[in-house]
Amino acid sequence: MYLSEDDTLANISPEDLDLRLAKAWRRFGHYFFRYNTGFIPQKNTYSPVIPLRIRLADFEFSKSQRKILKKNAHFIVRKGLISLNQEKYFLFYLHRERFTDNQPNSLHNFIAPKPDTSPIPTYEIEVYDEKKLIATSFVDISTNAFSSIYAMFDTNYSAYSLGIYTLLQEIIWAKELNKKYLYLGYAYQESSFYDYKKKFSSLEKYIWEQDIWVNY
Repeated sequence: MYLSEDDTLANISPEDLDLRLAKAWRRFGHYFFRYNTGFIPQKNTYSPVIPLRIRLADFEFSKSQRKILKKNAHFIVRKGLISLNQEKYFLFYLHRERFTDNQPNSLHNFIAPKPDTSPIPTYEIEVYDEKKLIATSFVDISTNAFSSIYAMFDTNYSAYSLGIYTLLQEIIWAKELNKKYLYLGYAYQESSFYDYKKKFSSLEKYIWEQDIWVNY
C-alpha cells in the first residue's frame, strides 16, 4: 500500500491536531502531510516510513541522555510562545550548513509566516550560553500531546548534542503539562539521518495498514 496525502489549513484546533497526529500527519507551516514511503538521499534509495511517538507516562531517561542533561546543566533554558528574530534566522543559517542533501533555504520551510497565531500557536525552547542563543526547537502543543516540528543549533557547539538536548527538554516540558504523547515525526526502516529518534524509551510506531500504534 502506497500512501501520500497533503492538505493546507489556515487554522486548526488543538483537538483536531490531536486527531491528525494520531493518524501520523506532520505539519510544516500551513502544510500538513503524511506518506508511508520516503527517499533517503545519502543511500539513493526509497524506504518505508516509520512514524514515532513517545508514551510519556512510561518514559525513562537513558544513561546517555542523563549524561547530556548533566553536561548541559549550565546552559539557560527558556520555554514559551514562539518569537522569531534576527538571532534565530542567523542560527538557522548556521545550522543549515550541516546538510549536504536537501538543504533547507528558509526557516519558513518549517514555520508559518505568523507562527504565534496560525495555523495553531507554535511554541519554542531556547537554549542560551549566557546571553548567546545556541539552540532552538519548535513544537506544537495539542490537547493530549507535543509534536516536534524543527530544531536548530549552533554547529560550534556540536560537542553538546544540542539537538538531543532540546528534544529532552521538550519531553520534560510535555510531562510537566501532563501530556500523553510526544510525536517525534518520521524515521525510516532503513538506517538514516533520523535514527536518533529510535533511541528513546517507551517508543511507539504507527502501522499504516492497520491504523494502530504499537510498541517499537
